[in-house]
Amino acid sequence: MFAFPCKGILFDLDGVLVDSTPCVTRVWSSWAQGHGLDPTYVVEVAHGQRTIETVRKVAPLLDAQHETDRIERLEIDDTVGLQVLPGAQELLAALPPGRFTIVTSGTRRLASKRLRVAGLPVPDTMVTADDVTRGKPDPEPYVAGARALGLEPGSCLVFEDAPSGIRAAKSAGMFAIGVLTTYPAEELVGADAIVTTLQAVAVKISSTGLIVELAL
Repeated sequence: MFAFPCKGILFDLDGVLVDSTPCVTRVWSSWAQGHGLDPTYVVEVAHGQRTIETVRKVAPLLDAQHETDRIERLEIDDTVGLQVLPGAQELLAALPPGRFTIVTSGTRRLASKRLRVAGLPVPDTMVTADDVTRGKPDPEPYVAGARALGLEPGSCLVFEDAPSGIRAAKSAGMFAIGVLTTYPAEELVGADAIVTTLQAVAVKISSTGLIVELAL
């Protein structure tokens, strides 16, 4: 059993709370094929970073904002196979209000749609691609997440499934717990601990905040 004291928890969305892999794979593969790009490579790059940054990386000659808007519309409309990940609903329900939020590389519209489809709450404090100028692996999204909860970054703990998110959390001075849904453990370099699912996570309320316990 590992225990991490903190004052607040920041969750990545896709791959941590919801499984959107079928949707992401369909949309990005179709988009890649339409532009003569390698779908496997594009899907791999798309995980864990903002859409506009993915487009700039894999297709620098295209109008990044135009393509981002198009991809977002497709992702919002595609929810087939989207589901809540094991342990996510129970963990969120166990947390006191104001002690957690979501920090995602998706837009607010897309994140809200996926949360509603999965039956999860949409936090008022959620930080999305719309709220930052630099996405993960830059620390800006997680620093903004801590600020949204009124906390110092160093007092927060992050759950992430992607290497870029782990780097962002650590650069922000936070504990980072990797979740093995998208990448193998050897790629989650820098994570303070790794769990298979959120079912391995329990939270206790302490006099100073929270104690996050991991059954490894």
